[in-house]
Amino acid sequence: MTTARSMVAGNWKMNGLKESHEQLDALADMLTTGSEADCDVLLCPPYTIIASFAATSPTRILIGGQDCHTNVSGAHTGDVSAEMLADSGASHVIVGHSERRADHGESSELVAQKASAALAAGLVAIICVGETEAERDAGNTLDVVLSQVAASIPADAAADRIIIAYEPVWAIGTGRTPTTGDVAEVHAAIRGALVDRYQEAGSSIAILYGGSVKPANASELMGVENVNGALVGGASLKAADFNGIIDAYRTT
Repeated sequence: MTTARSMVAGNWKMNGLKESHEQLDALADMLTTGSEADCDVLLCPPYTIIASFAATSPTRILIGGQDCHTNVSGAHTGDVSAEMLADSGASHVIVGHSERRADHGESSELVAQKASAALAAGLVAIICVGETEAERDAGNTLDVVLSQVAASIPADAAADRIIIAYEPVWAIGTGRTPTTGDVAEVHAAIRGALVDRYQEAGSSIAILYGGSVKPANASELMGVENVNGALVGGASLKAADFNGIIDAYRTT
């Protein structure tokens, strides 16, 4: 059975200016010092600096977007298309992040349309799923997550063009982290759904964990079965912190 390639991805959200290049440069230096990490590294800065990041980033650091519109172009003031991201040098795009689902009312069906647009533009879609605190407390975690997985992946999406990111909404930016058992249960359920849908190819789809990942807990979380990396928020803004999470994939 094939295995998924691990990835540590940083979602900068609405943070970062031109001066943030110093963090990109610092991370590049850290990645070329000492032992190499056995994972892909992705940074998703705000759109305003994607092009400049992509132009100067070493091949060791991939650059991605945080969202995209469903359409290629048109009268959509303030939106960014997947083609624009690709044209700016992005290789990946996050869709369905919990903040988009909550703050902008995005449904799984809309997320699937965005993912489809990303795939059409040649990007890899990082599709986010996750439950709220109320849904977890009600015992509905697996039902919510698996329904999001089923509805958020485009019908024609190839297994090698998507990544799933599980982010328990109640653990994002709160300092709360699920137990390794909690994470293992959800990731195993997602893996099962992917294998059911894609057969053996489903085992090669990376499933990232996102939710208060920090250098102090990265190794433990990344060691959980079916966890193939992390989607990191605040801890990705500083190169040293982000590199500390990447350390989980260094052997020495």
